[in-house]
Amino acid sequence: MREEAQKLEDGRLEGLELSNYPWFHERHRIFPDIFEKGIYKKILDTAAGVGVVAKRIQDNYDCFMLCNDISEQSLKSLIKNNLATVSFDLDDPETSFPFPDETFDAIISLATLEHIINLDHHISEIWRLLKYGGHLYISTPNYTSIHFLVPFVLNGRTFHNPLKEGIPKYEFYAHVRYFTYKTLVDFISFFGFQPEKVYLPLPKSSTKFLALKERSSLIAFTIKTLIYLFYFMATPRWAFHPVLCFSKTHHQSLKKHKKPKKIIL
Repeated sequence: MREEAQKLEDGRLEGLELSNYPWFHERHRIFPDIFEKGIYKKILDTAAGVGVVAKRIQDNYDCFMLCNDISEQSLKSLIKNNLATVSFDLDDPETSFPFPDETFDAIISLATLEHIINLDHHISEIWRLLKYGGHLYISTPNYTSIHFLVPFVLNGRTFHNPLKEGIPKYEFYAHVRYFTYKTLVDFISFFGFQPEKVYLPLPKSSTKFLALKERSSLIAFTIKTLIYLFYFMATPRWAFHPVLCFSKTHHQSLKKHKKPKKIIL
């Protein structure tokens, strides 16, 4: 992550931990429910943040859960929640990730890839660390989703506002890659990963949805129903933050890949 973005990251996480974390998303909620029982013994969360996903996995799935981050605020929260931690730079093209080949059964990368400058090295290292048949769970903002396209078309402004404090400013400085669903599938596949499933989480227990539900349960129910119908009828390329599951193959480059199975949950 760029240096100025890292400072903004630490600033926005100041004083936050799991108990008062205000950005719980549906992509966090689906873990570890989407894991098949018993197949993962060692899992790495590449940018674990304060531990939202890792803590859920550690408490509800029998495995060794290892969390990486370089943010001081994140590391404090991870350690406080008794999560095993390691701290190394995901974006250093001159240094390998500090593990032997085929160390992990699963690797998680949520809202991380859009921050990485040296992508080829980053994905190659993830491929190296995964066991054959192991799984990469990855998600990035999908910039062809309705969530981004409608406001962009209506007001013509950039996806993230550099002049607005908080999340918009942080994302403007922190995001250096703008993936679409299709480019993400194609790009990860190119490095020897086979797309297997794409998870489309419905509004259920995210911070924003629970706040909406508290204001009006009827509006919340209506929105959830409409999103379900949209996901059911449309392709995943319109979804805001789909979570993709890839398996590591013996092929160094998969220029052709199968279509991932769509799962709404």
